[in-house]
Amino acid sequence: MTWIKICGNTNFEDAKLAADLGADALGFIFAPSPRRISPIEASTITSKLDPKIETVGVFVNQPPSTILKTVQRAGLTAVQLHGDEDPEAVRNLLALAFREKIKLKIYKAVRMSIIDNSFAWDTESSKMLAGMVLDSGTPIQRGGTGRNFDWDEAAPLVRVLSRRTRIIIAGGLNPQNAAKALTLFNPFGLDVVSGVEREPGKKDPDKLRAFFEAVHQAELRQENL
Repeated sequence: MTWIKICGNTNFEDAKLAADLGADALGFIFAPSPRRISPIEASTITSKLDPKIETVGVFVNQPPSTILKTVQRAGLTAVQLHGDEDPEAVRNLLALAFREKIKLKIYKAVRMSIIDNSFAWDTESSKMLAGMVLDSGTPIQRGGTGRNFDWDEAAPLVRVLSRRTRIIIAGGLNPQNAAKALTLFNPFGLDVVSGVEREPGKKDPDKLRAFFEAVHQAELRQENL
């Protein structure tokens, strides 16, 4: 089964619908974004959700102490580092979480356009991650761009990265291309924002339902091959 994260939640109604449709994780953005939410606002949502659902805070280049305070206030179970954080930043965050007795999963978002021979996330450092989110963001707009990275060109590299950690595809996903992403990459998961929205911060129920249906149909086809 494909792990599905619905990100950019700003209200309980959208979060509940995503959860009811089968989302494994819900994302809440605590960085500059039209989808930004405060820790207190997020807590009013997370407190009403089934504890089995991962609640993931999205952060960009923020200090570990700030991240952990938000984790506690918002009732999060995981964080997604969506900035320029390197393996050392993840080690520091994990060390502080351990000292504070906070159990925490860490996902690292990576812009596919910047991966080169100096890519910091080797096999050893990738073991710290719950998963790596491959995205198409820019230094100005880290996520929610509604655009894909070049999937066909990236496919060989994604196969290499998938041997290091769980791979989650993001960037420009929608009900029309979810099946292609699954077929091409066979990823651990999918992370969608703008492709299931009516406007930034507000989900479109029909698009949400169509996205889950597209994923389920693609999984059935793969099972029957």
